[in-house]
Amino acid sequence: MPRQITAYSNPLVKSVRDLRDKRHRREQRRFLAEGLRILTEAREAGRLPVLLFFAAQSAGHPLVGTLVAAVEAAGGEAIETTPDILSKLSGKDNPQAVVGVFEEFDTPLAAIDRQAAGIWLVAERLRDPGNLGTILRTGDAVGAGGLILIGECVDPFSVEAVRASMGALFTVPVVRSEWQPFLDWLRLGPGQLVGLSLDTDHDYRSARYTAPTFLLTGNEAQGMPDEYAAACDLLVKIPMLGKADSLNAAVATAVMAYEVLAQQRG
Repeated sequence: MPRQITAYSNPLVKSVRDLRDKRHRREQRRFLAEGLRILTEAREAGRLPVLLFFAAQSAGHPLVGTLVAAVEAAGGEAIETTPDILSKLSGKDNPQAVVGVFEEFDTPLAAIDRQAAGIWLVAERLRDPGNLGTILRTGDAVGAGGLILIGECVDPFSVEAVRASMGALFTVPVVRSEWQPFLDWLRLGPGQLVGLSLDTDHDYRSARYTAPTFLLTGNEAQGMPDEYAAACDLLVKIPMLGKADSLNAAVATAVMAYEVLAQQRG
């Protein structure tokens, strides 16, 4: 039976609210996800929150009931609360019906089966949580094996990144690595490393991609370092016919991913 929390001063409310801060996420090894759709996606992917907060007004919703039952059956706790406290937890004036607290999860490089998918996404020093979330959604859409984050990237477990992923954080494995360990691992087996670059004349549609293809997207402002570009098996360019000199990093990743998918399906 869910307990009720209606007081802002409850220490659990403060502890959960603190998860909006990166330092507290690292200390607790937990993160926030909000919204019935995202938490349902997580449940269907086999991940349940350890704490589930829901508004009393939404208790009768069948999906909320399913979530509550699943969380409690797995040993987690469901907590009935008020919209005001949900707003305090999520940082939004119009809070979602549910907020979940999840244990952080990481996939080590060594656990990756590169043959499990024809496409893998690699992002280097990605800084924008919206871009990270959108790239995760692209990965889910094209059936990518995972997203490998290289270097000091934005936290994939930030509230903004989780929100932008629309549940894809729970369906697309995320690996965090430095450049050299990733490159060493990649060269131990098959894998074509394809970099998106403006410094090449090789059109992205004229190239031939061999599975598994690892698509490398550089930092939004600076692109990828020269040494990373030199390590790529292939550098390709998306043509820019207007005055803009480049596409948004997440958009460029999506364009490339669908070209690779089209070739591999064809």
